[in-house]
Amino acid sequence: MTPRPARVQFFATCLVDQFFPAAGHAAVEVLERCGIEVHVPPDQTCCGQPAFNAGFAEDAAAMARATIDALSRSTEPVVVPSGSCADMIINHYPELLAGDAAYGPKAKALAARTYELSQFLVDVLGVDLPAATAGPSLAYHASCHGLRGLGLREQPRRLLRAVAGDRVADLPDAETCCGFGGLFAIKMGPVSSAMLESKLDAIERSGADVVVATDVSCLMHIGGGLHRRGSRVRARHIAEVLAGPNHD
Repeated sequence: MTPRPARVQFFATCLVDQFFPAAGHAAVEVLERCGIEVHVPPDQTCCGQPAFNAGFAEDAAAMARATIDALSRSTEPVVVPSGSCADMIINHYPELLAGDAAYGPKAKALAARTYELSQFLVDVLGVDLPAATAGPSLAYHASCHGLRGLGLREQPRRLLRAVAGDRVADLPDAETCCGFGGLFAIKMGPVSSAMLESKLDAIERSGADVVVATDVSCLMHIGGGLHRRGSRVRARHIAEVLAGPNHD
């Protein structure tokens, strides 16, 4: 296990910053409860993933360099409340900047100390969260970039089992994509919508009150679909669940 740090840098991500700030506040609260001092570099911007996925490698590289500069003023670990953005920094920055003599090594160094939130809590801190005696039933949706890019499978489930116990419901096809995929949902709207409908059907079959994920991108897509259906099921970021009822 990586030595326990006293302080981390928090990379908020665009969607959390602009649309889901409550998830960011909850993530910081959880980290602080674990005894971690949290610093939020003020000059952070987009990680560059949308440009990268759209094939604009030069634009993505420029944003990667800016992110590296913002997060390399210290060697403290970087915690990201998104498997998608964490995957971009960890797996794609080093390959994107491999030919850059100045930023290639910096990209590798940043990748080595960057963690998705649940990964950091479990693999680095080894947290032992207190169980809630009551609360809604939860179903976990595995976001694609976290699952397939970072190998996040057990960490989020372990955290949810710790706080909710037998209130964690079984979600059919939990590891099947919700259909968002960033630009995919825009370029391939009908296919994305069909995938979403299947995911929503599975969520409602689970009987859960809340569907939980590690990425607000998936939750925005799923939550919007649930709202349009008039479903009683709510969508929540895992940090909001871990932070407790004040974030419910």
